[in-house]
Amino acid sequence: MSDAWLAVAVVGVGTMALKALGPVALGGRALPERLARVIELLAPALLAALVAVQAFGDERALVVDERLIGLAAGGIALWRKAPILLVVVVAAATTAVARLII
Repeated sequence: MSDAWLAVAVVGVGTMALKALGPVALGGRALPERLARVIELLAPALLAALVAVQAFGDERALVVDERLIGLAAGGIALWRKAPILLVVVVAAATTAVARLII
């Protein structure tokens, strides 16, 4: 087994252990209110960080390119309350058109 596959296996087992730890440790108990509020904010914060890295990142530099136009188009579609699938299609199509033009 190569080092890469060993790392994948270790990370996989660690991920499963962490996912199992919550239900085992907490059982049927409710989380404290402060912790519940923090956990509610984790998913949107993680999603925003991933979007920012994908929109502005290129290797180890910040870039502003056609992806920003697609992100803006997707943001406008979200603002107009479009379904999420349509938002993704609008953002991807706008980015593709911008790459053709620019």
